Amino acid sequence: MRKLAALGAAALAAQIASAAVPVQGYSIKATYPHDPQAFTQGLFFKDGFLWESTGQYGASSVRKVELATGKVLQKRDLPEKVFGEGIAPHGDSIVGITWMNQAGYVMDQGSLAIKGTFNYLGEGWGLTSDGERLYMSDGTPEIRVLDPKNFGEQRRIKVTADGQPLAQINELEWVDGQIYANVWQTDRIARIDPFSGHVLGWIDLSGLAATAKAASDADNVLNGIAYDAKSHRLFVTGKRWPKLFEIVLRPPKK
Repeated sequence: MRKLAALGAAALAAQIASAAVPVQGYSIKATYPHDPQAFTQGLFFKDGFLWESTGQYGASSVRKVELATGKVLQKRDLPEKVFGEGIAPHGDSIVGITWMNQAGYVMDQGSLAIKGTFNYLGEGWGLTSDGERLYMSDGTPEIRVLDPKNFGEQRRIKVTADGQPLAQINELEWVDGQIYANVWQTDRIARIDPFSGHVLGWIDLSGLAATAKAASDADNVLNGIAYDAKSHRLFVTGKRWPKLFEIVLRPPKK
């Protein structure tokens, strides 16, 4: 299990609860099967399918998944010494990162064959793309902006909620010009402005883990956001959850 960084879980939860930024609830529009053994680390929706990366040493993989059934249509296992983390689409490729290996990889989307690798300093947690740039989280309050051509770091986004740094930023998804981010060990998704780094709002997914009926384990937390930009559908799941949900966001609480 990861060790908490700058803030402990309790302190982080207190910071989120006291923040003055708007909070949105949710309603469940649809429920889909999800592999209860999948330790979900990365998730995105493309070409009518879900693409998912899983973690854990000796069990990390990248998969193409049928949304309606949860069936794994295609799978590429990562080396046993690799702990898989976030993935993001780029052209006809899938870019992925690893937790402690300080190495990422580029996969052919069609065959899931590894086409190349790259390196970075520190840990890798989440990854997403706006179609031109990659955004990478590393568990700190900073999101790295990477050039997908050479994976060089262009800048860093310092993420704050009410002026305070937000740590434990995990899985990422680009949604209509904002970065949605799971905050590890919480039931919240942060909606982040990619330019200022300000948290524009919280999505409170309290109760969703219980609805998913995930096995009782401290690691089986909310993690995994995918967005169907064409149909404006938002999907969420968690590590080893047997269900994946399409949710609709409610207006912010006043």
